Amino acid sequence: MKIVVCVKQVADSEANVLVEGNTITWGESPMVLNPFDEYAVEAALQLKEKYDAEVIVLSIGEPGETEALKRSLAMGADNAILISDPLFKANDQRATASVIANAIRKIGDVDIVLFGRQTLDFGSGITPAQTARILNYPFLGLAGKIEIVEKKVTIDRILEESKQVVSATAPVIISVVQAIGEPRYPSFMGIRKAAKAEIPVWSHAEISGAFPEPTVHSIKYENPPKKSGKCEIITGDTPEEIAKKAIAKVMAEKVL
Repeated sequence: MKIVVCVKQVADSEANVLVEGNTITWGESPMVLNPFDEYAVEAALQLKEKYDAEVIVLSIGEPGETEALKRSLAMGADNAILISDPLFKANDQRATASVIANAIRKIGDVDIVLFGRQTLDFGSGITPAQTARILNYPFLGLAGKIEIVEKKVTIDRILEESKQVVSATAPVIISVVQAIGEPRYPSFMGIRKAAKAEIPVWSHAEISGAFPEPTVHSIKYENPPKKSGKCEIITGDTPEEIAKKAIAKVMAEKVL
């Protein structure tokens, strides 16, 4: 069995994101593996242990953006591939899905493709479904559990107040949610392996197939307007007095 996990390198969630000259910047904040993709890597490693699968992590990024891939290798993935080309820099989700789909075709004989439910930066969560559409693979979304019997892949789809059990025949594309299990920490040997790993870089020329022009373009970025506020501490001799003052304040400000 061959499993591909699509991951993305993003700014740390604690980064102070700003717009400078119509360019988004996060200062000196480290780049990390997208937290939602960590769950997809964990799902792949669970399947590797259970079904003796090969796990390949795939990422699109700038040259040298290998932190997400090395984190995945340190966790236990077998191989990693970076797709990097200036032609892909302005891609929207549809164009990105085409790049991923063609890379999966190049890898060949892939049984399962795993994604996190969304990315930390854009958060649309539609790239897995778009990739499935391009490849004409079944799409099983929001998986909190994955079981495989021969070529039949069954998942528990986690919804807000319920769960669905759905299945499809491999090859399939699956998006994973946190219910799959807490991502494991990289082992010492895994970290050493990842540090020494030579990650191949695929350019546009090395991935055959059509790549649509992006249809969504960012025209302008702006910092959100600054907000100011004040904090007022309500005091009183008794809880009842404090409550009355608080209610009067809320009514005066027309909060209710």
